Amino acid sequence: MKKDRALLIVDLQNDFCPHGALAVPQGDKIVPLINKYIKLFSKNKLPIFASRDWHPKKTTHFKKFGGLWPVHCVQGSKGAQFHPDLKLPKETVIISKGMSPQKDSYSAFDGEDSSGQPLYNLLKILRIKELYVGGLATDYCVKETVLEALRKGFKVRLLLDAVKGVNIKKGDSEKAIQEMKTQGAKLINFKELKARWSV
Repeated sequence: MKKDRALLIVDLQNDFCPHGALAVPQGDKIVPLINKYIKLFSKNKLPIFASRDWHPKKTTHFKKFGGLWPVHCVQGSKGAQFHPDLKLPKETVIISKGMSPQKDSYSAFDGEDSSGQPLYNLLKILRIKELYVGGLATDYCVKETVLEALRKGFKVRLLLDAVKGVNIKKGDSEKAIQEMKTQGAKLINFKELKARWSV
């Protein structure tokens, strides 16, 4: 097993799940699948990253300050916490994004760890070449993270069974998946990955 792979879980937070401030329809349905991926990566001693929106109370990202979105994932709030059923190992690297009051920051590559180290630097230090990406939402933060990773020269596998979209316009998620694929992302599901890795 090559050690140049990492799992990147995007924004699996309460506010993006049902009853949250900016709920992705059935966003919580991917949690059991993500947990399976976590188990597989942990078993193979591969790094796991989890990004989170970590907004200040005042940001141009929010509607009331000129942005697109209702208030969500405010630093330290319950809505900003990861979904309670998500089983993140203690060595998971948490990447916080959206902390600037003036920027939207959809991509996990706009984020940094607790010491201020950007995601890109962390991946380079660990010599990661291939990212396996799942989370919320397909048509926003997942898409932007995947496209940015491809632009930065990483190979990307989109975990097709472990993403859900907002679909503000009908078909947004399918369009996003197509765009990621066109730009070079490969699509995979858990069954395929497990079979491939157990050879």
